[in-house]
Amino acid sequence: MTKIAVIGSGTMGNGIAHTFAQFGYQVNLIDINQEALNKGLSTVGKNLDRQVNKGTITEEDKAKTLQNITIFTDLKSGVSEADLIVEAATENLDLKLKIFRDLDAYAKPEAILASNTSSISITHIASVTGRGEKVIGMHFMNPVPVMKLVEVIRGYATSDETTSLIMSLSEKLGKAPVEVNDYPGFVANRILMPMINEAIYTLFEGVAGVEEIDTVMKLGMAHPMGPLQLADFIGLDVCLAILNVLHKGFGNPKYAPCPLLVNMVMAGKKGVKSGEGFYDYAGGVKEAKPAAKFLS
Repeated sequence: MTKIAVIGSGTMGNGIAHTFAQFGYQVNLIDINQEALNKGLSTVGKNLDRQVNKGTITEEDKAKTLQNITIFTDLKSGVSEADLIVEAATENLDLKLKIFRDLDAYAKPEAILASNTSSISITHIASVTGRGEKVIGMHFMNPVPVMKLVEVIRGYATSDETTSLIMSLSEKLGKAPVEVNDYPGFVANRILMPMINEAIYTLFEGVAGVEEIDTVMKLGMAHPMGPLQLADFIGLDVCLAILNVLHKGFGNPKYAPCPLLVNMVMAGKKGVKSGEGFYDYAGGVKEAKPAAKFLS
């Protein structure tokens, strides 16, 4: 398995492409427009520069990594020769189903189709293909080049052979793969998102302010980042989408998203990506917004 295709050049997609390319794989990075691809490649370059500055890689390593990435705006051309295709598009079920229908038509029969989804059913995604045994989840963590964990999610039809190949491949990337079964949110987000949602409720109900909630979790529970800052970093729209998957998948009211989260997303306050969430990121400076702004 030497040829990799990555669909989506956003935060996760360019990080996945960076990681594979750094470990010597030939990577086709695919997106719908050239501007998105140029932005993704620029991000890869900046992240490689950070690695050079830290002394973890050399300038030669950086050059080789960039040389290993080829960009495509045409899906069929980008995936036709790939051994593994990793989809890292927006966390939207209809979009993913369309992509996987196309991948099943365009990819060679022996190619493995993986999704970087953080919550959507791999079994559902596989159902629109004719190769359910070769469809699997590869849920990388952000930032991909740094974080070690990969959740490897087995759909109902995923074969032992496919699972073994992806577990082994993840290890070759310097990652620590963990095999999990296909239920809403898998492990990471089934545990993380209710905690973030509860932190939002704690703010919404006036128990404490943004910085106070995050400080309690950082200093009291040794979390490297408070839940509200983490939500901003993930994207409040992504958090909402995952909570909706959990709520619908389990039918349990404990997963219902806090009304404050719903309102913030509807108002376009999505966290770091929009410049404002629970913190204000104007001018590149993170400042907690006053608690009164969030009260029910």
